Amino acid sequence: MSAPLRRRTFLIGCAGTVLATGAACDRAGGSSDGKVELVYRLWDEQQQVGYTKVFESFTAENPDITVRMELLPYGEYWTKLTTELAARQGPDVFWLTVDAFPDLVGGGVLAPLDEELKAAGIDLASYHPNVVECYSHEGKQYGVPKDLGVVGLLYNADLVEKSGVSVAEDLTWATDGSGSFLDLARALTVDKQGRRADESGFDPKAIEQWGFCSWNHGQTQWMNWAASNGGVVQAEPYGPVSYTSPEVLAGLTFGHDLVFTHHVSPDGTRTNPPSGQATEMFYRGEVAMYPANNALLPYALDEVTFPIGVAAMPAGPQGRTVVINGLAEVVSAATSHPEQAAALVTFLASEKAQRLMGDAGYVIPALEGAGDGYAAYWKAEGVDVQPFLDSAAGATINMPIAAGWTGRLPEIERAANDLYLDARPPADVAAQMEQLANDA
Repeated sequence: MSAPLRRRTFLIGCAGTVLATGAACDRAGGSSDGKVELVYRLWDEQQQVGYTKVFESFTAENPDITVRMELLPYGEYWTKLTTELAARQGPDVFWLTVDAFPDLVGGGVLAPLDEELKAAGIDLASYHPNVVECYSHEGKQYGVPKDLGVVGLLYNADLVEKSGVSVAEDLTWATDGSGSFLDLARALTVDKQGRRADESGFDPKAIEQWGFCSWNHGQTQWMNWAASNGGVVQAEPYGPVSYTSPEVLAGLTFGHDLVFTHHVSPDGTRTNPPSGQATEMFYRGEVAMYPANNALLPYALDEVTFPIGVAAMPAGPQGRTVVINGLAEVVSAATSHPEQAAALVTFLASEKAQRLMGDAGYVIPALEGAGDGYAAYWKAEGVDVQPFLDSAAGATINMPIAAGWTGRLPEIERAANDLYLDARPPADVAAQMEQLANDA
């Protein structure tokens, strides 16, 4: 891809093959000549650019089917989709997240795809198992694995160089504060007098630059600490959720201690959702290391004035385990064109389609072994993303998969805010989080 990935909008008129816009010209339908137009909904304005080539390729192979993209802001996406699906309306094919899947599949609004995948020769064993599992229910597959959202460590390469340190390939952490990760975070934390956190006289009440950002975000933060400490938040999909086991609690406590014991991270008054500025602090150069899903990378490069490096998350007492948060493409059970919609999603699962998106740097494909083009694209852009790919090939876990999770999660996050305010002991916070997670 010659053009850089930057935030933009893209529009081809309604008469064209593909339309990417916030509102549809018409609903999906057929025509008197037997041609069918499918509606495909997404929320990422960068990826929509890449999908124009994907859908052009699809239509070249299926000339009687065209695809019209609908782009909606993330919040509006879910509000509109929920309303439409309840009325048996909406797009033919759309993106789905792990947390939203249980309620939609339980509501009967998704079409199972097993027969269509088999007919197309799609072997689900060829895709990352985490993403396959996330969109399976009662022995049926409802989602085509789209991509991998892998947690890694973004860092400000200018601040690292200025501090005279380097980011080791295999950082380590331990609950007692030992390990190379915390040593690095201390070296990158500087008070207003220019003293580092590993130097005598450092003032933790007057920090100007933080080495790390530990904040209330399960996907990129404490779920990784817990798993790398041997903790199991959820043993199986739809099973109970645990935050109070010793191993998980120690992971939560480590996230707290990075702020209040080791003084290498801003506290929740600056970072707690929904109004916190965690990501923006990294963009502004106030935080040197920031754990993130790889999907943030192109957006971050739009915002920063410094080179970004990528490292793997630190390995804990039980090694390195990271969260995989992959998306799926699904078919509405109410589509008027099930055969054509199935043809589209099976094409999207193909190596051709997955590589079109991966080779252009938009996503890490869910198809195993198809990420080399993604790495090559970003290497040409000056960013080594191999740590994301290596982490995806290692030990990974899913986000919790549970009915009603989208309703419970805001309450869990509100409780977890106290962890980053030092408002209550971590054990008390964990107990409340666990109760909220498991309440029917």
